[in-house]
Amino acid sequence: MDAKTLSLDIHAQPNDETCGPTCLQAVYQYYDDNMSLDQVISEVKTLKGGGTLAVMLGNHALARGYDATIFTYNLHMFDPTWFQGDVDLAAKLTEQKKHKTARKFQVAANSYLKFLSLGGQVKFEELNTKLIRSLLNDHKPILTGLSATYLYNCAREIGETNTYHDIQGEPTGHFVVVHGYDVTNKVAHIADPLEKNPISEKQHYRVSLQRLINSILLGIVTYDANLLVLTPKKHGK
Repeated sequence: MDAKTLSLDIHAQPNDETCGPTCLQAVYQYYDDNMSLDQVISEVKTLKGGGTLAVMLGNHALARGYDATIFTYNLHMFDPTWFQGDVDLAAKLTEQKKHKTARKFQVAANSYLKFLSLGGQVKFEELNTKLIRSLLNDHKPILTGLSATYLYNCAREIGETNTYHDIQGEPTGHFVVVHGYDVTNKVAHIADPLEKNPISEKQHYRVSLQRLINSILLGIVTYDANLLVLTPKKHGK
């Protein structure tokens, strides 16, 4: 199959810190799970400095009765050797917490421990067009945490004001939903919660598959670099 597009609608995120819950609500809606955006935003755990993590979105989905899988490329949190053979990820994360004590790291690690305890799966697989195609061909939209700075090819941002500044700014993370691909034209179809974003005035647009992959991998700078794939336990689509 050379092309696949899933029908997926997405709201505009209400503020700069709600891209994650907005993407999650779009995936819920895709599966005919009509939870309101306001409710998703109010229930998803957030970081002290604002925003959320893919694993926190996954925890919300697991508690709601979904199966959840995270494909991670975050080498700060996960060592590649942990995915070679039969390794107890929870035990490794718990041991690692003793040596890496930064607050955000601890919060993220605890969220992953909860994710695993709720039945979530963490995988470490080659990120390429084949993986993206296989998930979409299985009728599963991909919620991804990535580098907005690279995806949009824009200036970095000043966090306090959310303004672009090439000198004072820092790399910024973001969530979008990948809902289609076209191998012939080498593009991915993106549903973006940010209305009038730097790459498009519309929330649905296309980017090259290579740019998408690079953006996901560079998400490691902002505790992103992952794919979150949800599946309802009681029904599929």
